Amino acid sequence: MAKAIYLDAFSGLSGNMLLGAFLAAGMDEAVLRRELAKLPVMQECELKVARVKKNGIAAVYADVDVREGRHHPAHPGGHHHAHQHRAMKDIRAMIEASALTDGAKEKALSIFGVLAEAEGRVHGVPADDVAFHEVGAADSIVDICGTAICLDALGITQVYAGRINVGNGFVHCAHGTMPVPAPAVAELLKDWPTYAAGPQQELTTPTGAAVVQALAQLSEARPISFHATAIGYGAGTRESDELPNVLRLYFGEIVDEQKASSDDDKYILAANIDDMTPQIYGYLFDKLLAAGALDVWVAPIYMKKNRPAEELSVLVNGKTRVACQRILFRETTTIGLRVTQVDERVECDRRVAQVETKYGTVRVKIAAYEGEIVNAQPEFEDCRACAEAHDVPWKRVRAAALREISFRLGEV
Repeated sequence: MAKAIYLDAFSGLSGNMLLGAFLAAGMDEAVLRRELAKLPVMQECELKVARVKKNGIAAVYADVDVREGRHHPAHPGGHHHAHQHRAMKDIRAMIEASALTDGAKEKALSIFGVLAEAEGRVHGVPADDVAFHEVGAADSIVDICGTAICLDALGITQVYAGRINVGNGFVHCAHGTMPVPAPAVAELLKDWPTYAAGPQQELTTPTGAAVVQALAQLSEARPISFHATAIGYGAGTRESDELPNVLRLYFGEIVDEQKASSDDDKYILAANIDDMTPQIYGYLFDKLLAAGALDVWVAPIYMKKNRPAEELSVLVNGKTRVACQRILFRETTTIGLRVTQVDERVECDRRVAQVETKYGTVRVKIAAYEGEIVNAQPEFEDCRACAEAHDVPWKRVRAAALREISFRLGEV
C-alpha cells in the first residue's frame, strides 16, 4: 500500500509548520537532523524543535535559528531571524551538489522550481535569476529541503491537500506592505481553492504554497481510500483566540480501491440530509444507478431541534462502492456517510419476459424463489410508453400485460 499524507490547512500553511507536523506525526528527528547536516547552509543556522500547545492543541514547533545577519519581521509560520539573499541558480547548485538522497533532491528542486517561476512572474525576471528574499534565505532552504527529506524518509508517494486558509489583511515584506495573500502566494495558488478566515494575519507563506503547488493533489476531503494511521500538528508562531495556529497533517496509506472490498460484498451507504433542495434527488438517483448502485431510497426523518430531513440510503457492492461514495460527496451536501456491511442479501431468481398486448410490447420481470414463481411485474416505462402512444390510462396497459403473463404462466 502506498504511503500518503493529507494536509488540512485550516489555519494556513508554512514551511516550518510542515516540518513540525511531520515530526509530530512520527518523523524521526535524528534522521531529519542527519540529512539536513548534508546541506552547507546548516553552517549558518540551527534547527530548534519544541513541544508546544496552541489553543489547547499539542503541537511541534520547528524553528530555524539563523546565527548571523540582520533580522526581518516574522513569517506567519514563525521565523524571527536573518535572511541571506540567494538566486535560484545558486540554490539549485547547492542542492544538486549535496549528499541528500536522489528522492529528497528531486522533491526539493521541484518545490523551489515552482517557487522561482511564481516569483519570476511576479517580479518580471527569469526564474533562474530570481533573488529570493524571505523564501530564499537559510531558514526557508531548510524548510523546503527538510520537507523533501521527510517525504523521502517516510516513503510518501502521494500528497493530498484541501482548501487552504490564506488569512486576511496586509503583510510587511522586503518590497513593502502587500495585501494578503502576498503576490507570490496568490500566483502559486491561483488555480487552488483558498479562503480567508480568522485573524487579520498572513497565514500561508510562499514556501507552504509552493509545496502544495509542486507536490499535492487537490482533495476537498480525505480520499475514501486513504486510511490515516497518525495525525500530527505543526505549530506556527502566531497566537490567536480565533484559530489555533497549527497545520494538521494526516499520515497513512492508500488502499487499492479495487482490493478494498470484494465485488460480492454488499454495503449500505447512508446520510442524513437537512440542507439540500429536493429537486436534486431524481438527478442523483439516476447518477447512482448508472454508477452501479443496486438500489437507492429516501426516507423522511426528524433530526436534532425537530428539524425535518431525509435519510438517503444507497445499496452497493464492493465493485461500485467507491464510485457511489464519490457521487454522494460531490453531488449532495453531506460531509459524512455511515457505511454498514450487509451480512447477507437473499434474492429471488429473476428473468425478463416479453408479452404482446393490443397496446404494444411490454417487458415483465418474473421472480422465482425455490423454483416457485412468486411475483410478476410489468415494466413501468414500457407501460407508460404504450399508454402515451394509444392515449389510454397507464393502469389499463399494466392490467393487459398482467393478463397476458398470467395466461402464459397457466394461472388463468
